[in-house]
Parts: sequence; C-alpha cells; structure tokens
Amino acid sequence: MRRNTFVKLSAVLFGLVFVSFVVLGFSRLVLPYRTARLLAAPTLFAASVLAVVLLGQAVLSVVGVSEIE
Repeated sequence: MRRNTFVKLSAVLFGLVFVSFVVLGFSRLVLPYRTARLLAAPTLFAASVLAVVLLGQAVLSVVGVSEIE
C-alpha cells in the first residue's frame, strides 16, 4: 500500500466518525434517541471496519510482512 493511500484512508476514517456524530446530533433534534442511533450506526460501523483494516495494515508493516511504500 502506498503511503498516500494510507493517509487518505485515515482521513476518510476520521471523516466517517465525524459524519456519524453529526448525523446522531442532528437527528436527535427531531427523532428519538434510539432512532438517531440507528441512523448513525452504519457510518460508525464502516469507520470501525476501516479502522481495523488500517490497524492490520500498520501492524503488518511494522512486523515486516507488508510494506507501506
């Protein structure tokens, strides 16, 4: 994986977390809390999956199995 790709995916990760909190906050203004959480859950789940993938890539790079060019 290229370093630029890794950095871009990290920025996407933080963007997804931010969008999740924004969706949760704005939807709580007009909807019940449970419904707001259900609306924000997909983006937070996608951020979690991306975080695990990036963590795995970073660990593989540190161990020496894979390389971040």
